[in-house]
Amino acid sequence: MNLRRLVAVIAAVGALALVGPAQAETTLRVVMHSDLKIVDPIWTTAYIVRSHGYLNYDTLFSMDAKGDIKPQMVDKYEVSKDQLTYTMTLRDGLAWHDGRPVTAEDCVASIKRWAAKDSMGQKMMGFVKELSVVNAKTFKIVLNEPTGLVLGALGKPSSNVPFMMPRRVAETDPNTQISDTTGSGPFIFRKDEWKPGDKAVYVKNPNYKPRAEAPSGLAGGKVAKVDRVEWKHIPDHQTAINALLAGEVDMLESPPHDLYPVLKADANVWLFSPNPLGNQYTFRFNVLHKPFDNPKIRQAVFHAFNQEDFLKGVIGDPAYYKTCKSFFPCGSPMASTKALEGLLDSNFEKSKALLKEAGYDGTPVLLMHSTDLAVLNNLAPVAKSLLEKGGFKVDMHSMDWQTLVARRAKKDPPTAGGWNAFLTSWVAADILNPVMMGFLNASCDKAMFGWPCDRDIEGLRDAFARETNPAKQKHIAEQVQVRATQYPTHIPLGQWYGAFALRKNVEGVLEAPVTLFWNITKK
Repeated sequence: MNLRRLVAVIAAVGALALVGPAQAETTLRVVMHSDLKIVDPIWTTAYIVRSHGYLNYDTLFSMDAKGDIKPQMVDKYEVSKDQLTYTMTLRDGLAWHDGRPVTAEDCVASIKRWAAKDSMGQKMMGFVKELSVVNAKTFKIVLNEPTGLVLGALGKPSSNVPFMMPRRVAETDPNTQISDTTGSGPFIFRKDEWKPGDKAVYVKNPNYKPRAEAPSGLAGGKVAKVDRVEWKHIPDHQTAINALLAGEVDMLESPPHDLYPVLKADANVWLFSPNPLGNQYTFRFNVLHKPFDNPKIRQAVFHAFNQEDFLKGVIGDPAYYKTCKSFFPCGSPMASTKALEGLLDSNFEKSKALLKEAGYDGTPVLLMHSTDLAVLNNLAPVAKSLLEKGGFKVDMHSMDWQTLVARRAKKDPPTAGGWNAFLTSWVAADILNPVMMGFLNASCDKAMFGWPCDRDIEGLRDAFARETNPAKQKHIAEQVQVRATQYPTHIPLGQWYGAFALRKNVEGVLEAPVTLFWNITKK
């Protein structure tokens, strides 16, 4: 080594000694409930994409742990005395991941795109006279008549979440998936490292300015305490659990309930239940095609099904499920058994009688079966068995969840790549009232996949949106439930509860209806 090179090496070593050892990057490795194949949380309601959204994007308002709506990107807002004008000002320091400032124009465009797809957003926009920019940081929403929907809609906790996007992105047709994933959230999606079927990567946003408040639910300060989050796709549940026990991953979002005892037995693992209200299983009809274009045939399904078989078939342990004959979650203000008495009892003879009365001609039900998510896998086989006992013919098509998500958006006949029915799960926080509940949107082509079309349901949902008295809201919700048994849009199949499995060196996980990654530390 020549003298000049030796001097350079000594100088470099000396410089390192002065600054001390480099701080190691902290990476949180997580196995989520599904693979990430779509990255547009407005185009789809899939929860994996919603969770991606909370890492990469931010919201104007958020719901805290008490269920109250709090400002998030908004610094302050004012409501006029006549309750018709909401003026909202963004807080300082908001920037997109490309360094450009977040503007009121971006937010107005984002609200419009979200509201074109989301059930609650559509209903809110029915009251909006004007949505306009005041200045770079301020915009206003002017209503035709008062409604209590505005803050609740903009702070909607789950799918579809009104995530804010740059105007150039938000002006994408709502029915076309975005390709530009620029957000302003506490983490940055590394699109260059995204490998569907393998992993998705998020890195800490060094320029994100969190709110000063402590985190609570989805609200408060979103402080990223790890440098990198990696979602590892491990479709085999036993392999994923082995990886957690070996310390190769740090967290499993949705381990199968039958393997909870294995996890509880390991001294290095702990279970955390993040969502006290739980989740609801649901059977969704496509009303566009035979046989479910006939409401009476859909009513027959209410008699063929019972909730216990579904809950036992998937969850198994009664400690983690309960039957709930209500469209709205048991334990929530709108819960009611009205009009569901005598239904969901597997009265197969009644089901067959209704099919005969409706003129059912034996058209098979093309039932989509999700095979790769533990909390959904056994639902379709149970449904197939009960439907067949109730007099239906069933053609079950098995596929992974992301394929199902893409297929359910198609209006084609079942014989041409479409579908008749599928089963899914809703977070309770998504379905607390008739306006929030996406599957009760019966606005025809504007409704969610399944496309129910009923003036009575929509009229009641409008009435709910105008009402502010809780007792009167409860009465309207019961009326909606009655109508939804006459014109079925979907069927509630009971509530279930789950837990994250984590290594014991992972702390700070928040209680919320959504899987969140801020506030988490890894020792």
